[in-house]
Amino acid sequence: MQGRVIKTTGSWYSVRLDNGTVVSCRIKGKMRLIDRRTTNPVNIGDLVVVDTEEGDSVIKEVLPRTNYIIRQSSRHRTAEHILAANIDQALVMATVAMPRTSTGFIDRFLVTATAYHIPSVLLFNKVDLYNKKEMQAVIELEDAYIKAGYQVILTSAEENIGISHLKEMMKDKISLLSGHSGVGKSTLINRVIPGLDLKTAELAAFNQKGKHTTTYTEMIELPFGGFIIDTPGIKEFGILDFDEAEVSHYFPEMEKVLHDCRFHNCLHINEPGCAVKSALEAGQIAEFRYSNYLSIINEIGTDEKIYD
Repeated sequence: MQGRVIKTTGSWYSVRLDNGTVVSCRIKGKMRLIDRRTTNPVNIGDLVVVDTEEGDSVIKEVLPRTNYIIRQSSRHRTAEHILAANIDQALVMATVAMPRTSTGFIDRFLVTATAYHIPSVLLFNKVDLYNKKEMQAVIELEDAYIKAGYQVILTSAEENIGISHLKEMMKDKISLLSGHSGVGKSTLINRVIPGLDLKTAELAAFNQKGKHTTTYTEMIELPFGGFIIDTPGIKEFGILDFDEAEVSHYFPEMEKVLHDCRFHNCLHINEPGCAVKSALEAGQIAEFRYSNYLSIINEIGTDEKIYD
């Protein structure tokens, strides 16, 4: 039997079979040796073959993935952690306060998604709570990312702002929702799916950082068609398997002008005749985006990992 993994709890997996039945499965032992670098050999969204052994349902094969989004494991620096596989789009939820999401985190996520051919949408949440200065920061970030080529939606899960637009964009697609703890992912899903009642929590008072309310990854069916994948909050996003020369190809606003650089292997740092540097000076590339690009280049060129 074939099906799709819709929930992972570490040792057991819920699989929705092609006939609509959901079964709880374990992994066939030898599968754990398929890829030693990956901390999770079976992932949410995987299409799998399920068999029955001694009365238990067992995942015996993972079918080829159309795509996946991956980061360096936060616990094992030499290992990889796949967030989800076979998805149509990634929704990156960010907040400028309560808690603050750095643009470094956002850009690492966006670059990785682009590299693995996954369209991304950026959600700036909690727009009902910001003061004038914070809201101005949101508007400036929205403008920069739209100019860079991304779709941006301003949302408030509490006040139902931007939710209709979000539903239209999610309809009939498999969407991964990711971001720091505390940015409002579970609250937003509760708004999108009335009656679901996912657990939510207040920010920790002493540091205004989020508490983990989602402790496992789950794919939830949307009442208007499609699925949303709810993931535990991510504190950091480590870049994997990138070559310095290819990073600029995953910044859309840089990719547009690469062919105008004097040298085909230009890294856009201090080379003469660099079209990216010219675009930066002309205001066509946001300074913070270029700084994040340099940070990624520096990370690749050294053994030191940066998780801003």
